[in-house]
Amino acid sequence: MDNVIDLRSDTVTKPTPAMRRAMAEAAVGDDYYREDPTVRELEQTAAAVMGKEAAVFVASGTMGNLVSILAQTVPGDEVVLESFAHMYRYEAGHLSAVAGVGPNRVPGINGTMAVSDIERAVRPLGVVYPRTRLICLENTHNAGGGTVLTPAYMADVAEVAARHGLGIHVDGARVFNSAVAQGVPPSELARHATSLTFCLSKGLCCPFGALVLGTAEFIDVCRRKRQMVGGGMRQAGIMAAAGIVALREMVDRLTEDHATARKLGSGLVDLGLHVDLGTVQTNIVMADLSGLPVGAAAFSQLLAERSGVLTLADTETRLRFVTHHGIDEADIERALLGVKEALRDLVGVNTAWARREPVEEARCGSCSADRTV
Repeated sequence: MDNVIDLRSDTVTKPTPAMRRAMAEAAVGDDYYREDPTVRELEQTAAAVMGKEAAVFVASGTMGNLVSILAQTVPGDEVVLESFAHMYRYEAGHLSAVAGVGPNRVPGINGTMAVSDIERAVRPLGVVYPRTRLICLENTHNAGGGTVLTPAYMADVAEVAARHGLGIHVDGARVFNSAVAQGVPPSELARHATSLTFCLSKGLCCPFGALVLGTAEFIDVCRRKRQMVGGGMRQAGIMAAAGIVALREMVDRLTEDHATARKLGSGLVDLGLHVDLGTVQTNIVMADLSGLPVGAAAFSQLLAERSGVLTLADTETRLRFVTHHGIDEADIERALLGVKEALRDLVGVNTAWARREPVEEARCGSCSADRTV
């Protein structure tokens, strides 16, 4: 079908013309010997943006998370993370299979763990226990619906980490979305992180890559771990050039994606779908399809076949939409029309389900460091 509207992920973005020109003209060298000038410029630029001493260019956010864990743990250690963290849910079990560490999962609200729950999850010292080494946070939280962690929350978690001698790793795949949504510099969200990974290949539109950031000593260890998992690169400046353009030109425009996500979320509520608009803080919209005669996967297929709107079944009953560069308000209007037509096919226009009131919005779990709902 022509004119597909792809809302599955912001990973489907294409490099901009400026990126393609930069890639074609990039000065390159052998990064194995640290001789690629464009890679070095990207790493230095990223470190400056995040307020960290150093950075290393890696193939993906998954690789960045893995080398960060490898550099700060030994097999048998444990990391504390939210129950539906991307690192646990979507990275092929590398925490245990490759790093040999155990995930201690803490239930959160919209992806945010209560600070008191984090502290309770830290293991006491003893020969029978795994050693807690890291608190892992995700900002924004994918499964939470693109929800943000605030600088104040990060500071509260850092106090727990300091009391127990722990590091903090931030899976910041979409940390620029978080910073833009909150109107704070990205460095404010990295301030308390021992290590942080962010992706270039999501909302920033690059075809490849991520960065790991931390102290110079830590990044030296990460380079060795990157080599261990096959991530050493040669003339990688061709890819790094796109990342430099992204950091200079593509961050501020994320506000556009957030605006289209809010428009989409409100439109889905108007159609009778369950969307907690309190979680639509960045560029991800989660719609609960409970009550429909089909699950999320079947609805996603119907929507694609009927209207050319591509979405992702996040769970059996939850459908994910992600806005990004190339998606404008007209695309959102068309996507909403497609959802409306799909609902008409399934339940008709006069059913009680179609007329029901949306559920009351829950408080966003990322709005405070420690809370009850």
